[in-house]
Amino acid sequence: MAEEITVARPYAEAVYQLATTNETLDKWSDVLGFVATVAADPQMDKIIGNPKLTLVEQEKTFFSVCENRLDEQGKNLMHLLLENRRFHLLPAISGLFEELRAAHTGTLEAEITSAFPLNETEIKELVERLKTKFNRQVQPTVKVDPELIGGVRIEIGDVVFDASVRGHLQKMAFTLKR
Repeated sequence: MAEEITVARPYAEAVYQLATTNETLDKWSDVLGFVATVAADPQMDKIIGNPKLTLVEQEKTFFSVCENRLDEQGKNLMHLLLENRRFHLLPAISGLFEELRAAHTGTLEAEITSAFPLNETEIKELVERLKTKFNRQVQPTVKVDPELIGGVRIEIGDVVFDASVRGHLQKMAFTLKR
């Protein structure tokens, strides 16, 4: 995974630089999100990974799925990735692009996972605490995972706050095994 991120980073940075220069961050965010979803599809992966298909055939198939979603710059990026056999990096490129975009706007992406559905007040309170802690705007994504048993787990980049019952039980089990 670390190697994949290392290889994907220059592509993401180049697209980000192009997007900021042309003031097309929203457009590129949409394009990369869409092509990353297409690239992650198992059927597309089989087609692109098929050694019997030429680069032109692979492009034709991919572009037929993307239809009007790609402009000339988008097609050039896809051609480059296909030609260099880096098509599988699209999800990582998209993720890195979004990280660069969030850093540019001063926004952090927070994945909040709760054992039970949170109401708007609880989400707002969590977001306010995170804003205070990180001194930046926070864009939450809220999920429900009953396996947490109780509590909440928050991921912001590489930082994880695990205040779930499952997390506490795992810590206890680890401590008892030592």
